[in-house]
Amino acid sequence: MDTFSRKKRSEIMKRVHSRSTNAEKLVRKLTRRIGYKFRLNQKELPGCPDIVFPKRRKVIFIHGCFWHQHLCRRGSRTPKSNISYWRRKLTNNKKRDAKNARLLRKLGWKVLVIWECEITRERTLQSKIKKFLAPSKQS
Repeated sequence: MDTFSRKKRSEIMKRVHSRSTNAEKLVRKLTRRIGYKFRLNQKELPGCPDIVFPKRRKVIFIHGCFWHQHLCRRGSRTPKSNISYWRRKLTNNKKRDAKNARLLRKLGWKVLVIWECEITRERTLQSKIKKFLAPSKQS
């Protein structure tokens, strides 16, 4: 049973955005700070990645833990009402993410997923981004 009224729940859900979230803004800021230029939400790529580095053929997805079912505490929560709808929705999100990552890799792109829960550790996140964007030893 939901703790909010139907109207209140609707107001809350309207405030949930899929683009330019705080997590995305922070990752963009950190990436710019370490000197990389990028493009946003390239629709022609599978999954419309949040951040794209065309010359490096690398993409970053910034996933909300709940929406993409991360294994952290926040990601393992399940809503208490309309359970069958949410299970199906969240399972489909995970399947779609895996499919998009597989397609991108097939096309020669490297994929990094940054989880919403990771953005609280800025230094760790920054070094993770640096390591991902550094030229690989093969090139």
